[in-house]
Order: sequence, then C-alpha cells, then structure tokens
Amino acid sequence: MSTAAAAQEAKSAALAKELTTLLDAAKLTAIAARDASDSESFVAAMYFSGSQLLIVSAKYTPAVLLNEKLAKKDYQEIYIDLNSASVASTRVFVEDLGADGLKADHEEGTAFDSIDRGGKRTVFDAAWRKDQKLTDEQYAKLFSDADALYSRLLQALINQAKR
Repeated sequence: MSTAAAAQEAKSAALAKELTTLLDAAKLTAIAARDASDSESFVAAMYFSGSQLLIVSAKYTPAVLLNEKLAKKDYQEIYIDLNSASVASTRVFVEDLGADGLKADHEEGTAFDSIDRGGKRTVFDAAWRKDQKLTDEQYAKLFSDADALYSRLLQALINQAKR
C-alpha cells in the first residue's frame, strides 16, 4: 500500500458506517432518496448486512414516477428502476464490498470496491497498476473523486433514513 491513494483516509468510511447502522436499526435492506444536486436524479442502495452496500444514482425521467415511489417508500423498486431504466450516461454504480466505505487498496485475493460512472469502471484493488495502467497520481485522483461522490450519495441516503 505504497500509493498516495492508499494513504488517504476515505471520507466515505464514517458515512457508510452511519448509513448501515441506520438501516440495521430500521431493519431495511433498501433505501432511496432524491439527489439534492439535480431534481431529476435519485440515489438508491441495496444493503446486505455486514457484507456489501450497492449504490446506484442516475437521472430518471419522468422523475414524477420515482417521486411517487419515494413517497410510498418503495425503495427497492427505485433501486431496480435506477439500474434498469435510468439515463445510462448519468448512472453511477458503487460496489462497497464490506459496506465500510471505499478503500483505495485491498490485498490480492480479497474483495475490492469499485465504481462505474457512465459505463467506465474503476476497480480499487491490489492489481490496479497492472490492470488499469494508471500512475499513482491518476489512481489517487480517481479514488479521491470516487470517494467524494460516494460520500455525497451516502449523505443523501442518511438524510432520508433519518426522516
């Protein structure tokens, strides 16, 4: 873990812990919210207690359809809709294996985190230099940007869970 990215403390770690604690307490496996950054964008998560947090965010038109589902707390339906019928170029999908926030590096052979933005996937694992052919600086920037985006999405879900 000699990379600059590995040395960074992920902002998403505390937020992932807060969200999973709220979901466990409410006995929820899914949550969804409006993305405050865009009136046509939503974020949703599927949570597998103690093992993974899968988050999808995207624009959805017409937004009124998801607004109705959000009002009814049909969180799993929103998650499915965002994965299948959202505007593909706006879709962000985060796999947080461990449900503990993004980690820049993982030991070889262990589960790793990833983010897919508009069809471009970045994997945060031990083989990133070889597989993704990135410099330390490029990888650190990708990780920092992914962690900031993931943190913003987690915060929207936390706000919804607290309602």
